[in-house]
Amino acid sequence: MAPAYPVNPEWTHAGGLVYRDHGRGREILLVRAKPEPHDWVFPKGHIEAGELPDECARREVQEEAGVDAKTVGYLAEDRFTNSRGRDVHVALFLMEYVRDVPAAETRECRWCTIPEALELIEFESGRDALRAAASRLSRMTR
Repeated sequence: MAPAYPVNPEWTHAGGLVYRDHGRGREILLVRAKPEPHDWVFPKGHIEAGELPDECARREVQEEAGVDAKTVGYLAEDRFTNSRGRDVHVALFLMEYVRDVPAAETRECRWCTIPEALELIEFESGRDALRAAASRLSRMTR
């Protein structure tokens, strides 16, 4: 089945901006990056052969954060050069929390409000994606 979003063949990675409704309102999931300085980031990883980007995002959220989430829709893309000098082109998806699952990695995870996440995310492109998610979420009913 074809995905419900246009796939860019240049995408090398995919990730999720996962939200949940919680007692203090909507929260966003952040994880610590593997490389130092271990910035707060959205869960993401390399798209494997034969894998659709949204499938990759779901898998990476499960592996890195121990969270199962369903894709709400394509959100944004990001481009950067990683700490090893490799170009990374990421497809980011807005995702809704479903349940906790066993994580494959040991990473510090944090649920935070959107204003808190805006303070914690170091990169402007990440803050832009977060603002896009906040805009879409504001149009969705709870």
